[in-house]
Amino acid sequence: MKMNSRQKIRKGLILFSFFLFPAFFYYLSPVLIILASAQGIINGSFLVFSLLFLSSLLFGRAYCGWVCPGSGCQEAIFMAQNKKVLKGDLVKWFIWVPWIGVITFLAVRAGGYHQVDFFYETTHGFSVANLQALIIYLFILLVLIVFPAFLFGRRSFCHHLCWMAPFMIIGRAIRNRVQWPSLRLFADKEKCMNCHTCSDNCPMSLPVEMMVRSNKMEHTECILCGTCADGCHEGVITLGFRQRNKNLENTGCS
Repeated sequence: MKMNSRQKIRKGLILFSFFLFPAFFYYLSPVLIILASAQGIINGSFLVFSLLFLSSLLFGRAYCGWVCPGSGCQEAIFMAQNKKVLKGDLVKWFIWVPWIGVITFLAVRAGGYHQVDFFYETTHGFSVANLQALIIYLFILLVLIVFPAFLFGRRSFCHHLCWMAPFMIIGRAIRNRVQWPSLRLFADKEKCMNCHTCSDNCPMSLPVEMMVRSNKMEHTECILCGTCADGCHEGVITLGFRQRNKNLENTGCS
């Protein structure tokens, strides 16, 4: 599939983010938030996870498609391994729920949060600044992101292990309940030629063609990357920022 300008920009952004990952690795750490909470400290990852939740109220999981350093790493792996991911999207919830429980328990035991330290445990704001930090970084990168992508398929980390995704999934569910304008996919199923291009090229291995035919373009694992929209030669799918239109629904658009 020939890459258009929007996808070139998107891929450039996530690759740039991946190149910078060693610098801000700790601000996405699921461990440091536990250590900081035990001391009643709001650290960088606490604030970043909160911002991801708030952003999802308008942009869903667009962070995963346009900003996340892990996405840059995983999509680079597509050149070597591009099989569709094995199912198991619930696995990350078995990680996230007890993790949130531990954070909450430690924060309560510490008497609540009473200090903000965005640069907690960093060296002048940088994450990987010594050998120990480098070893931790490489371990997380290889074991949680690289190896699963080769073993289980496209963006396995996003589907199975990511501790950040549930924040955005919950935020998106709230948005869908309230129905305010947000970034989302729209489709006109009458134009669909059943060419399978959207499903074949979806980086999250979603059944996009089936979503088009059923007029249901919402999916918890959709990262709003726009690959399906930009790869559709018939203009069936569009990515836009607006409220769901009931009239369009009746004519085949979702």
